Amino acid sequence: MAAIHVITKNLVNLSLKKSTNGAVSVLSVRNHFNYVPDKKSEGKGATKKMNMFQALNNAMDLTLANDDSAVIFGEDVGFGGVFRCTMNLQDKYGKDRVFNTPLCEQGIAGFGIGVANTGATAIAEIQFADYIFPAFDQLVNEAAKYRYRSGNLFDSGSLTVRVPCGAVGHGALYHSQMPEAYFAHTPGLKVAIPRGPQKAKGLLLACIKDKNPCILFEPKTLYRAAVEEVPEEIYESKLGEADILRSGSDITLIGWGTQVHVLLEVADMAKKELGVNAEVIDLVSILPWDKEAVIKSAKKTGRVIVAHEAPLTNGFGAEIAATIQENCFLNLEAPVKRVTGWDTPFPHVFEKFYIPDKYRCFDAIKEVINY
Repeated sequence: MAAIHVITKNLVNLSLKKSTNGAVSVLSVRNHFNYVPDKKSEGKGATKKMNMFQALNNAMDLTLANDDSAVIFGEDVGFGGVFRCTMNLQDKYGKDRVFNTPLCEQGIAGFGIGVANTGATAIAEIQFADYIFPAFDQLVNEAAKYRYRSGNLFDSGSLTVRVPCGAVGHGALYHSQMPEAYFAHTPGLKVAIPRGPQKAKGLLLACIKDKNPCILFEPKTLYRAAVEEVPEEIYESKLGEADILRSGSDITLIGWGTQVHVLLEVADMAKKELGVNAEVIDLVSILPWDKEAVIKSAKKTGRVIVAHEAPLTNGFGAEIAATIQENCFLNLEAPVKRVTGWDTPFPHVFEKFYIPDKYRCFDAIKEVINY
């Protein structure tokens, strides 16, 4: 009990700060990262400052404008959804093309498969990643296998499923999970996770155009926290192609989504405090994933850390570690290290200790460097 009291007291101290007038205000502890905007534009032409939900909205707006078959559906999408990603689209394109569904994730996925099988473009929203599991059978057993089981006569390749995911600081066990690894185990699906507005728009448009059913897991804490100059025209970010955000020679840091920003900050800390040059890789998509880029970097640096919010056991970091071991064993100077969520349900008041933040990642770098 004494240990629990100390942990709780530390959490309270983390969330309180005195303002300039002496008053005490409560701070959000959700931001375990400092957002690093992309400097290089992926698309061409004029850009506009957008946060991530605006960039996603822009991608869907362009799709509806250029594809008469495209429809958007999900719980509450008609008024914009919980996170406002579909805001104003129903007013602009009508209730026949942007419409609410019952609170039934299995039905949303099943309906999307049917729409896609007619050749139309189906963009489905699951309101929270934590509630995608009722749709698991439809996505894994039907959408992913449709082309295979029909001998390429039919497919649901024009289905894209958007899924808000990840920690926000107060979501607890039913609104904070990262279930991407479940779906990365399924041939026939593609799974991507953006790190910010530019990548979110490009990945969503790539998923919509791809000939396979795709799931885009969108870290919801980035919806408003992430702001960038985003190209206004249509462009696509490549699925299966990782981004090397920082070159280095001493250690490779691999992540996706929000965790990329944690690793970028950790790379700065390692350079300043340890003299370690870290290479930072955003995997971008985990099905398919860029094995070549990871293997090349691991052979160069000889040391690798993989960080993700999902629990340790059977998280996608295990697949990366196994691939590195198989292909880079003689090049490694230390075992591949994983920094992840814990093998527990996602906590509420102890979220700060669950997230793989910069301090845990920095400790991992010291451990791997000194191995």
